Amino acid sequence: MYCTSGQAGLAPTLRRDITAALAHRKGTIALGLYDRMTGTTCSLRGSTPFDSASVVKVTVLAALLWDAQNHGRELTRREEQLATAMITKSDNAATSTLWRQLGMTKIKGFLKAAGMTQTRPGANGYWGLTQITVQDEQKLLALVTASNTVLRSDSRAYILELMGEVVASQRWGTPAGAPSNVSVHVKNGWLSRSTYGWRVHSIGAFKGAGHDYTITVLTHGNSTMNYGVATIQGIARAIHKDLVPVTSGASAKRYVPTDKPKEASVPVPPGK
Repeated sequence: MYCTSGQAGLAPTLRRDITAALAHRKGTIALGLYDRMTGTTCSLRGSTPFDSASVVKVTVLAALLWDAQNHGRELTRREEQLATAMITKSDNAATSTLWRQLGMTKIKGFLKAAGMTQTRPGANGYWGLTQITVQDEQKLLALVTASNTVLRSDSRAYILELMGEVVASQRWGTPAGAPSNVSVHVKNGWLSRSTYGWRVHSIGAFKGAGHDYTITVLTHGNSTMNYGVATIQGIARAIHKDLVPVTSGASAKRYVPTDKPKEASVPVPPGK
């Protein structure tokens, strides 16, 4: 893992504490951190591919908004309902509907526009088997959190709004340890298959206390879903603690991730 930072002493501290959080954790773990305000970047296995599970739903929403922009229209009421269910409740049926509506041409068109060259959409409607990497998820979060030519400001605000309204049972992962003076936007993914066990992922965008940062943690080879969640949350707590030390006016306990995350199935091919 490497870390760099424009803030003196921060990179080695992050490297030390993240490494400690990773110690004795089984499975394959990839992570990315970027803070615009301090020019801080950390990366581990940035190009390693993982089955996306529900993390891909942010990409689906971004592609939907990008396509609507290209056609000079707003989302329909029905599209807004589907998008809300897809992000805040991780609704699979809503995701499948929007995935079919977009089709491969538009999804790949968005990925190209976003520079997400390592992402491979799942075939035959199996969006949960889209291949993703930390590098590309961090690119996506960068597009969502700062001005760019791919997503308009209102599109970006809409994505962050929904990521900020995720239901309580899915508020785990990268927000663990986020102090009360930092806004939290999250989307998680979880999926069990016969190979590599549980895939458990979390992407998050955080802003406040003089920082503007994104975190991606992708894992597989977990024995249970909760094992993967614990791995991610250990990493997240280390990052938040080092990047945004809690002051007397803030608390690290305001955002308490779910102790027992709700399990949900992502459509995958039979027997795989």
